[in-house]
Amino acid sequence: MTTFTAWLRDPNPQSRMQARLGQSYLSWLRLRRNPLTMLGLGISAALLLIALFAPLLAPHDPIAQNLSARFIRPFSAGHWLGTDEFGRDILSRILYGSRITLYIVALVILTAPVAGLIIGTVAGYFGGWVDQVLMRITDIFLAFPKLILALALVAVLGPGMVNAVLAIALTSWPPYARVARAETLTVRNSDYIAAVRLQGAGRARIIWGHIMPMCLPSVVIRVTLDMAGVILTAAGLGFLGLGVQPPLPEWGLMISAGRKYLFEQWWVATMPGLAIFIVSLGFNLLGDGLRDVLDPKSASK
Repeated sequence: MTTFTAWLRDPNPQSRMQARLGQSYLSWLRLRRNPLTMLGLGISAALLLIALFAPLLAPHDPIAQNLSARFIRPFSAGHWLGTDEFGRDILSRILYGSRITLYIVALVILTAPVAGLIIGTVAGYFGGWVDQVLMRITDIFLAFPKLILALALVAVLGPGMVNAVLAIALTSWPPYARVARAETLTVRNSDYIAAVRLQGAGRARIIWGHIMPMCLPSVVIRVTLDMAGVILTAAGLGFLGLGVQPPLPEWGLMISAGRKYLFEQWWVATMPGLAIFIVSLGFNLLGDGLRDVLDPKSASK
């Protein structure tokens, strides 16, 4: 292990793979120095594991109703977080709800940042009327509050998980386009881009192979910081009945159902609210740590 560590930390790497692995190792060392970042990483990893093993961890069926067990208080035998108005185990519903949350986050991440990265790099590289048209479209989307625009889109498309994901993705890409455009404007006139252009590389190759990789660190940081916002938007749509539909155990939908009993059966809405709070906090802490590691200005301090 010591030999492998020394190989990773070699200041004179012998191959491109060694250089990349060494850079990743040094980034990991900087990342783990921050205890709050490691806490965020632990929460994010726990969410992934809980979503993966929810059927094994959940003590009850999250959808099965048992009216004879309505509103059992938390920390009771067989129901650690209590039950809701239909006698469904809240812990099981939260565990299965993590799957829905992770599913929504994953689909948004696979669509919105990719679209924003492409639009931003194309606008920044070509400039002129292309930049003006794409950025004015971006400004139009940015002019509306994200949740309000998502509500309008879901109202047009209809309620449901797929439509909620589509609405969130359509309202989430503009910030990534802005970040990618700013990075592209910084590097498009660099010497190495001019050298690649003199070698005969086409525009598509320059954008895809040289400019987009330079924009990725900033986009990754933005993605991690925006995960909490995606979760809150999805929960907001579920709370209003425009997102995931019952009886699926989505956290925002659970809060909406429990708000009627908030003063007497407080745990029905509080437990999924705590789940949203913890997961959002974890993604924010992880995003702050990644910003410190991936931002060259922060890393050089």
